[in-house]
Amino acid sequence: MGRLTTHVLDTASGKPAPGVRVVLRRDGEAGVLAEAVTNADGRLDQALLEGAAFQFGRYELTFHVGDYFRAQHTALADPAFLDVIPLRFAVAEDAHYHVPLLVSPYGYSTYRGS
Repeated sequence: MGRLTTHVLDTASGKPAPGVRVVLRRDGEAGVLAEAVTNADGRLDQALLEGAAFQFGRYELTFHVGDYFRAQHTALADPAFLDVIPLRFAVAEDAHYHVPLLVSPYGYSTYRGS
C-alpha cells in the first residue's frame, strides 16, 4: 500500500536536521494535507500520506529550513538565501515514496528514495 515519507539531512554539519517543519499540500491548493516536524534523526515520526489518504496526483512539500538554521545558530544572510523550500512532485503509482531533502544554507538536493 502506498505511503509518503521524508527526512532532512544537514549537509553542512553532516548530521540529521531535527526540528524542521514540513508541510504537505496538493499542488496548487491552499489546504494543508499534513504537517509535521522532523525528530532527532531528521525523520518524521509517521508517514505524511498512507492508507485512504494516499492518492495519485501532484503534491508540494514545503521544508521550513530557515527556522532550522536559525535555531542552530548558523550564520545566515538577512534575508536568508534559503528559508522555505517548495518541492513539487507527482505520485503516479501505489508504492512507497520517500522524498528526502539534503540541505545547507546555500543549496539543496532531493531524490526519490526507497
